[in-house]
Amino acid sequence: MAKLFLIAAAVSGFLAIAIGAFGAHALKESLSPAAIEIYKTAVQYQMFNTSALLIIGLLALKFPHNRSLFWSGLLMIGGILLFCGSLYGLSISGIRWLGIITPIGGVLMLISWILLIFAARKFTDSVKPFSN
Repeated sequence: MAKLFLIAAAVSGFLAIAIGAFGAHALKESLSPAAIEIYKTAVQYQMFNTSALLIIGLLALKFPHNRSLFWSGLLMIGGILLFCGSLYGLSISGIRWLGIITPIGGVLMLISWILLIFAARKFTDSVKPFSN
């Protein structure tokens, strides 16, 4: 589980930087100001939630059997794909129905954060997350 989340976070982080740079340079002239704002929102949410996914992966190294942590990571990946992916598609293509997918991804991210709270409640005070 930890390996999946760490690799997914690394790939997503790489893509967020690459997609953000592409938008800042290549798309600046071809998209409307509203589309640029949608695109920027997608990049921001991808990076914020990728950072959380990285933390989930690191915690999963120490707590590999925590089911809430497992589901938090999976839903975070799904949320990033659906929320950010639909916003990228909407901003670049203008296909309005992609906006219907966005809230589904947002809900997945919200549930992921709630599950992270539940996962953290299961950590014991005597266990330090990054000690051997």
